[in-house]
Amino acid sequence: MPARPEDLAVMFAAADFPWWIAGGYAIELAVGRELRPHGDLDVLVLRRDQARVRDLLTDWDLYVADPPGLGQLRPWRSGETLQPPLHDIWCRRTPEAPWSVQLMLDEAEGTHWVSRRTPRIRLPIERLGRRSGTGIPYLAPEVQLYYKAKATREKDETDFEAVLPLLGEPQRIWLANAIAVTAPDHPWRRRLMPPDAHEK
Repeated sequence: MPARPEDLAVMFAAADFPWWIAGGYAIELAVGRELRPHGDLDVLVLRRDQARVRDLLTDWDLYVADPPGLGQLRPWRSGETLQPPLHDIWCRRTPEAPWSVQLMLDEAEGTHWVSRRTPRIRLPIERLGRRSGTGIPYLAPEVQLYYKAKATREKDETDFEAVLPLLGEPQRIWLANAIAVTAPDHPWRRRLMPPDAHEK
């Protein structure tokens, strides 16, 4: 039962670290309208800020996917520092409540965000996100689409089609080049690259 971005924004209002709505909700915040139902609410924070977000959610029931991607969850213990490859945390208000937030940890080096998939993909942290008309921070659509390109599903195609017209040429080229690193034959690349663009 996903929380809503506006609910999370209230809860994170006191956060002294950067955070961004991610996933499908990030795309909806970019386009300014609802596109489809959601199974969860994704939130991205930098790994180096995990103790701060752990303190912010101290009253929540938090479980980490260990190992990632295999459906095995264990409690995220207070004071525990999660090391790579652990990055996926399931959150609910109480042990009896449904899961409502999926917290994801990503890497950073100094002033740059670094993709957890490969250190070759990076951006200045100041370019990692945008703000909605109501001030909610969300992950830049080109970064969100890069993550969605790994294993594209029908909902990811919906998100791509909705946000593609809003991407400027620098965003399109960045995304096309980022996808080329991890999925060089992905069909989105042909839709993104202008005819005279060259990979950098």
